Amino acid sequence: MRASGGYHGRRIQKTGGSTFIVSLPKSWVVARGLGAGDVLYFTPRADGSMTVFPEAASGGEGTRRLVEVSNDDNEGHLFRRLVAEYIAGYPLLEIRTPGRMGPRTRDVVRSFAQRMIGPEILEETAEAVVLQDVVGPNPLPIPSVIRRMHQMVKSMQGDAMAAFRARDRSIARDVIDRDWEVDRLHWFLEKQVTTALRDARVLASLDLTLPECTTYLLASRVLERIADHTVRIAETVAILGRERTPDRLADELDRMSATAAAAVADALDSLEKRDIRTANAVIDRAQELTHYREQLLREIASKQARLAVGLAYVLESLERIAFYASDLAEIAIDRAVEIAGRPAETAATPPSGA
Repeated sequence: MRASGGYHGRRIQKTGGSTFIVSLPKSWVVARGLGAGDVLYFTPRADGSMTVFPEAASGGEGTRRLVEVSNDDNEGHLFRRLVAEYIAGYPLLEIRTPGRMGPRTRDVVRSFAQRMIGPEILEETAEAVVLQDVVGPNPLPIPSVIRRMHQMVKSMQGDAMAAFRARDRSIARDVIDRDWEVDRLHWFLEKQVTTALRDARVLASLDLTLPECTTYLLASRVLERIADHTVRIAETVAILGRERTPDRLADELDRMSATAAAAVADALDSLEKRDIRTANAVIDRAQELTHYREQLLREIASKQARLAVGLAYVLESLERIAFYASDLAEIAIDRAVEIAGRPAETAATPPSGA
């Protein structure tokens, strides 16, 4: 046996005519309460490695999480705490207060359960609410989540620009409300990746390598931030009120929005196809958009104060969307290089696209 840096080396031995065997480290076997006759599962990975785990890996222990909170907690702070607990991936969350749970705290817990993918109220008592994850760690492939997020972000951006042009507050409000849908998908994907890092069986079920999980998590974060900027565009409807945008400026902002949206789509396409040339074109386009933004900003600065502020918000958000597309393109380049650097036998089998 060789041991180095926490790794245990074992020589492959051959018994009989065609059977290969490898011994297991005693410390690993004992720590997991295993013995002769117990079953182990082996899962080949796309990167050429193999995952081994016992039949009852990640059993009942640690699946229930007690979350102690106070009725005096700030509502926003409590909600963010629950999101963090959700991302940690526990199948059962027991939220408990010292003494009777107040109506405000209970409302935050119920709102949290309604907004997340998976948690349902399993049990309620005077002092606690128990939430159960009813969908499990892998009901939807991660690339499908990314595609869904992109569809939603693209639709939100188009509607935000329509609301801006028409000064339609109802459409603007709808865009703002839909931001929660993007958030919940991002949190769900983050929970999937976190759970996969903790449980080898979940990682195997995702059919992705750890670098690919990281890639998709980064892409999800970028899409979530793009959604935030579509909300900011929608919010300018209230700022502008009845102030009329000159038709030429409105047309230019529409064109800029279309360019930014196309850049996001092309960046995700380059991520799926490992297309470095397209990714570089997206980055170049984002840089060109910066120079164009400076020209428009000078024209906007000459307008009446309220109109100038609202238009500047829209212009800044469109520029940020273009640069987030550039971030996605850089992620695509990194992924393409990482896959190209793998051994030929593993790189030949492409993972699911984004």
